[in-house]
Amino acid sequence: MKKLLALIACVLFSGIAAAQSFPTKPVRLIVPFPPGGATDIIGRLVAARMSEVWGQAVVVENKPGAGTVVGTDTVAKAAPDGYTLGMVVTAHVINPSLRSNLPYDTLKDLAPVTQVSAQHMAILAHPSFEANDVAGLIALAKKNPGKINYATSGAGTALHLTIEMLKTAAGIDIVHVPYRGGAQATQAAVGGQVPIVLEIIYAAKSSLDAGKLKPLAVLSPQRTRDFPNVPTIAETVPGVSAVSMVGIVAPGATPRPLLQKISADIANAVRNSELTGRMVQVGMEPVGSTPEQFDAFIRAEMQKWAPVVKASGAKVD
Repeated sequence: MKKLLALIACVLFSGIAAAQSFPTKPVRLIVPFPPGGATDIIGRLVAARMSEVWGQAVVVENKPGAGTVVGTDTVAKAAPDGYTLGMVVTAHVINPSLRSNLPYDTLKDLAPVTQVSAQHMAILAHPSFEANDVAGLIALAKKNPGKINYATSGAGTALHLTIEMLKTAAGIDIVHVPYRGGAQATQAAVGGQVPIVLEIIYAAKSSLDAGKLKPLAVLSPQRTRDFPNVPTIAETVPGVSAVSMVGIVAPGATPRPLLQKISADIANAVRNSELTGRMVQVGMEPVGSTPEQFDAFIRAEMQKWAPVVKASGAKVD
């Protein structure tokens, strides 16, 4: 018994000591998308600020693929020492229902650090697209079943599944074209390769401001501050809505004191620094939650999306 208590005390002490001295070398921040997309933008904002706070470089590494699984698996299998962190998006809570062969256990192999932000998503279209709102899109789709394509950053994302909800609720057939990231999907719509793209609003803001894309609807339950004149999907098709999240996770075995330290530092920067203003400026809603709050959020969102995935029939193996 004494040996067990001594071992527990030793582990606890080493965890506290690691937290007090963290970081003593550069930190990796894994972004599970290619450069240029919405998650990459916020990842680089957070990395720049935390490099200043910690006095050590926070280096963004883009590891796209498999609906964020490639990047997240890198985090799950990294040493639990705080020096590898990962960005996660709503796909993180959808993947357990969508994919039967995940190489990690979402709840056991990854430790929630903090939810960084919530952000609004929208249906955007090429200026030449005939419809200007969701009602017009539905009418056009009913006249041309299976002939209208829409792009997203990947299969099984919140963007994809929200439109699958719309398809079911409105009784329409439009075709999903998944890309490896939001930037690629947006450029496909700007270039006319697809007429419609689903994207985080702030990531497509430059294309919207330049008139290269037009908004048809926002996916949020309420209209947004930046686009108050753009209706929500739910105003036309009640019950169809979604808000995207971005958060940070660490390897599951990361010592609790170290996890708390990293979470508190990032959350404070998200809520109380120039990063806060920068996030608001580009259309994000800063959150900065505790590990416990983010864990509860993840579990609730997994339960929320599971029936949506099942109803959609979506499956990725």
